[in-house]
Amino acid sequence: MHIGIAGNIGSGKTTLTTLLAGHYGWTPKFEAVGYNPYLADYYKDIPRWSFNLEVYFLAQRFQDVLEIARSEDVIVQDRTIFEGVYIFVANNRAMGNLSDRDYATYMQLFNMMMSLVKEPDLLVYLRSSIPHLVSQIQKRGRDYEQGMSLDYLKGLNDRYEEWISGYKGRLLIIDTDNLDFRDRPEDFASITDKIDAELYGLF
Repeated sequence: MHIGIAGNIGSGKTTLTTLLAGHYGWTPKFEAVGYNPYLADYYKDIPRWSFNLEVYFLAQRFQDVLEIARSEDVIVQDRTIFEGVYIFVANNRAMGNLSDRDYATYMQLFNMMMSLVKEPDLLVYLRSSIPHLVSQIQKRGRDYEQGMSLDYLKGLNDRYEEWISGYKGRLLIIDTDNLDFRDRPEDFASITDKIDAELYGLF
């Protein structure tokens, strides 16, 4: 089984992935943020490094999907391959950070992969407002994230909402602004209750 955790930068995907893996005994699959050779350069010069970053992410996420498909474990994944395409690549193209030529090449790669990729068995979307995202980003203090503009975050949020509104798979939306699922057990329990209901019909 494949559980995807989706949400904007700072929405709590990694924290929730870790907590769910511990609670259910699932195997976590994390995004390779700490070892990405392009991420710091990207935030310094987004137009120059957008194509490099997005192709790197695509390769990593495709590898993850293949590993998930081969696994007999229940996998909970921090960000899905679809977000890379429909959120980050689409946003970079709209902002002029990705040329039409690079976008066409990227989509050619993605479309070839799609025959081997299916949607998660459950997608958990962490919906967050811009002020909440900014607060969370400041708290975790990653240097390369501190210079992100509000317009950039808003563009991502708008595309998340557009993508989710048309999502056809099994979906659970969690509004996170008033939750602290890392430090308040009752908030985390409210999420696991919803997941249990979706997966196992438990209320």
